[in-house]
Amino acid sequence: MSEEPKVIAGVKVPDSAMARAATEVVRDTETDLLYHHSRRVFLFGALTGERNKLKYDPELLYVGAMFHDMGLMDSYASDTERFEVDGANAARDFLKAYDVAERDIDDVWDSIALHTTPGIPQHKRPTVALVTAGVEMDVLGLAYDDFTPQQRHEVCSCHPRGLRFKHGIISAFCYGTIRKPETTFGNVKADVLSRMDSTYQRKDFVDVILESQWES
Repeated sequence: MSEEPKVIAGVKVPDSAMARAATEVVRDTETDLLYHHSRRVFLFGALTGERNKLKYDPELLYVGAMFHDMGLMDSYASDTERFEVDGANAARDFLKAYDVAERDIDDVWDSIALHTTPGIPQHKRPTVALVTAGVEMDVLGLAYDDFTPQQRHEVCSCHPRGLRFKHGIISAFCYGTIRKPETTFGNVKADVLSRMDSTYQRKDFVDVILESQWES
């Protein structure tokens, strides 16, 4: 693997032994699409933290971002847990090999376990909030215009989205969950409103991805 840039869009990428080990584990496990996505999640999350003047630990954010989709991979997927929990457990096991405080491990666990649960992470500590912010920017294009064109260009130049990232990430989500569909049962109140309120319009996650401001 060629050496990654140390600074991207003004963000210094963590280069400690722990961060390098996390990079190696994820690079060796995930597909290229998910690896580059995870790196972009870190960068967009860090840029969000800097823009909002949040005090965050770059290494914790990095591990949370890098491991957030590990549960989609067969080698880390359990038979019954949500993929988010599988990824969170993988990150926790990884961090326990290093001198990381239990509270920080819990924050990384939460950052991964909650990254598909909108409305909650932004109220948690920065590691949790910023992993989700990075995911929402890269997958859904949320807060797209809060990033400068130069920031978006530099991030995607170093970690390309590819010509069909939108379709590729949807496929990755599908293949990572299709064998345990019961784990996809989400916010049950949407089911209540769809049954009880004739004016309710359920949002479709795939539509949000495909209709985002990202070109591909």
